Amino acid sequence: MTRHGPAAYRDGVAVEPDHGTHISAQPDTVAVRSGEELDWAAVESFLRAGLPDLEGQLEVLQFPKGSANLTYLLRFDDRRLVLRRPPFGRLAPGAHDMAREYRTLSRLWRAFPPAPRALLFCDDENVVGSKFFVMEYRAGTGIWDEIPASMRHHTDVGRRVGFAVIDALADLHRVDPATCGLEDLGKPEGFVARQVSGWRKRWELVAPDSGLPAMHDAAAELERTQPLSARVAILHNDMKIDNCQFDPDDPDRVHSVFDWDMATLGDPLVDLGTTLNYWPDASDRPGDWGVYTKGLERIGLPSQSEVVERYSGLTGIDLSDIGWYQAFATWKTAVVLQQLYDRYRRGETADERMATRGERVPELAERALRLLGRGGSR
Repeated sequence: MTRHGPAAYRDGVAVEPDHGTHISAQPDTVAVRSGEELDWAAVESFLRAGLPDLEGQLEVLQFPKGSANLTYLLRFDDRRLVLRRPPFGRLAPGAHDMAREYRTLSRLWRAFPPAPRALLFCDDENVVGSKFFVMEYRAGTGIWDEIPASMRHHTDVGRRVGFAVIDALADLHRVDPATCGLEDLGKPEGFVARQVSGWRKRWELVAPDSGLPAMHDAAAELERTQPLSARVAILHNDMKIDNCQFDPDDPDRVHSVFDWDMATLGDPLVDLGTTLNYWPDASDRPGDWGVYTKGLERIGLPSQSEVVERYSGLTGIDLSDIGWYQAFATWKTAVVLQQLYDRYRRGETADERMATRGERVPELAERALRLLGRGGSR
């Protein structure tokens, strides 16, 4: 019998393994959530064909904290791998692009060491019901709502990990795409305009019956006031602290960056705006703050103004229009939250966290308008 995680799976039902020891939980992993099991026998056959040096039995756990793509920890004896596939159910056009993420990570690691190396891609949707890819596993520490115990002995650790994230973002934006075969990862000409129009179409697919006029107004204002792009860079497109991993002994450097399914070529300030949207700041007020895990505001991160100064100093990019990019990130995040709630409403996920994802959408629409100079709560 092949074991898959703390329990084996027979006909989709978890049962205790009947021999041997089982995989111990890694940091931030749990048993696979009900309803998110895959055909592990098919996965194993695919892996053994592509990586013939695998030995031992397949064991599986799940990384539970992400909100969209499904990510699993696979183990064969002492060899660990990570499998990524899209969420179940109807997907927004162009979203959860496993082929894009595989292509990015199979090449970017050469020029940007925090990018894990992707190893295998499967475009046969008969294996797990979607395209998926497998990448190397990296040990390390993630930061969600507090500084982990393994890092609390460092002086000013919150400021240091915060600046490390910004340093990593600037490093990524300084990579020449041609040096790692990613010069055709995207179409940078007209990138910002396509982003606004594309996300507006996604909103229309999941908008509630009320339509939320503030979301429409913000989209119109973003289209009217969009700035000229500063330069072209490789974008992560979802850069935030909890997508980064650290070596507990080194708070000044990001060890790994995950979740690259939206990577592309475009205006690097779109990336910085996204990061700022996820970044707590002392000026935040109830009813008007970005999207971050409660508790993150207490770990001692540098302020948003310090983040902007750090990034500008490292890249030399003019940040006079950064408010627009923050507004776009805020508005886009509202669309994403509504997408997640819509999946839950349709019964396409068993993740109960998604039941409340849409609650902040009206507030974020108002925040986007305020950042664009069109009113808001401040």
